[in-house]
Amino acid sequence: EVQLVESGGGLVQAGGSLRLSCAASGFTVDDYAIGWFRQAPGKEREEVSCIVSSDGITYYADSFKGRFTISSDNAKNTVYLQMNSLKPEDTANYYCSASGGRLCLGWEYWGQGTQVTVSS
Repeated sequence: EVQLVESGGGLVQAGGSLRLSCAASGFTVDDYAIGWFRQAPGKEREEVSCIVSSDGITYYADSFKGRFTISSDNAKNTVYLQMNSLKPEDTANYYCSASGGRLCLGWEYWGQGTQVTVSS
């Protein structure tokens, strides 16, 4: 059974950092594209970042370049999202997703999400 489990969310002050984890089971993250997304109340879901670790490819939406870093630990079958210089507008539920096409699209599997709250 394919499963994605996010963790690492919480409450942090503006300017602080968090590292989110996306632990995968039922498949190998090296064989998939793994993406991070977020959705704030009343807003549409937006893509934050994506990694295709087998090809050494990372992608960041413009809003997150320079602040967020995506990485993969194949031994732990886990993908991370390091978030620095957090802003109140980063408050959202953060989800990870997997795509078997090794492209940052065609998302097949989703986790339940982890809540990030940034206080001002």
